[in-house]
Amino acid sequence: GGLVVGAVTQEGQPREPESTLPLGDDDVWEMDFCSRPLLDERGKKRWELLVCNSSRSFEHSEFLPNNKINSVVLKERLEALVESQGGKKPKKVLYFRTQLQTIVTRALSEMEVKAVASKRCFSLMSWLDERLEAVYKPDPGYDPKASTGFVQQEAIPKDLKDALRGERWFFVQMDWKSLKEEMRDVVEGRAFGEIFDPEAQNLGVTDDTLIPGIAVFSRRAGPLAGWTGSLDLSNIKPDRKRACLILETGVNNKWKYASFEKTEENAEEAQAWESAKETVGGLHFLAIQDNPDSEVCAGLWLLLDRPLPKI
Repeated sequence: GGLVVGAVTQEGQPREPESTLPLGDDDVWEMDFCSRPLLDERGKKRWELLVCNSSRSFEHSEFLPNNKINSVVLKERLEALVESQGGKKPKKVLYFRTQLQTIVTRALSEMEVKAVASKRCFSLMSWLDERLEAVYKPDPGYDPKASTGFVQQEAIPKDLKDALRGERWFFVQMDWKSLKEEMRDVVEGRAFGEIFDPEAQNLGVTDDTLIPGIAVFSRRAGPLAGWTGSLDLSNIKPDRKRACLILETGVNNKWKYASFEKTEENAEEAQAWESAKETVGGLHFLAIQDNPDSEVCAGLWLLLDRPLPKI
């Protein structure tokens, strides 16, 4: 077992749990607005706007002149994109490059759309990886030295406040078919959580693929799931040196989430779980329940351990 705690504000006060009302695939856009390792005829880096939804049923890419890189132009391009999609604005837009925060938040706030710095741009990241091979490298202007200059400092794990405790937690696994059944509660708004379609990540998951997870049990599973929902989870990693689970949230936040006894047996179990995660391309989940016999999850998050794009 171990300690599990919920979301806290910077003042250390718990935040109100968010509504379980699910967002549809077209309600959330993933966006990147950045220079590419491509030089134009003047030797200047070319900038590109990429936008997609989680399933990648909607994708948009366009190059922009590098003298037009500001929030006004970004807003114009996004408004044109909304228009082309029948005038339906997304509820929120995820982006992972924090150095673009000012431009992105200004453009989106004027459109009354929520901007969220998040590593849950999983589909966008896969698309960027694909474009590096299929679009950028074959381009005559490709220059690997013309990197974006995007460097993420490794965050030091912090202690989460004791806002809420799960009485127990376990390393678990579930076949993909059963996990999809559980995910239906999230899709239909009966449970807190966030999910995505692994198909868009080319993970090759089949119904009988075993997906590793962390199961947390709490007599107050509902409130705990609600608080957890405000954390913007992306990944859980066992830290054998610290003998705890590290929860990754936002773009670059790390939290000591739950502890385990420093024994060789526990270290081996943590390593086996991490290896199982690598086998399925980093796919894993967090489930919050009342108790091990509970038929339903109060919260379920599908997570992905993947590096940020190289560009």
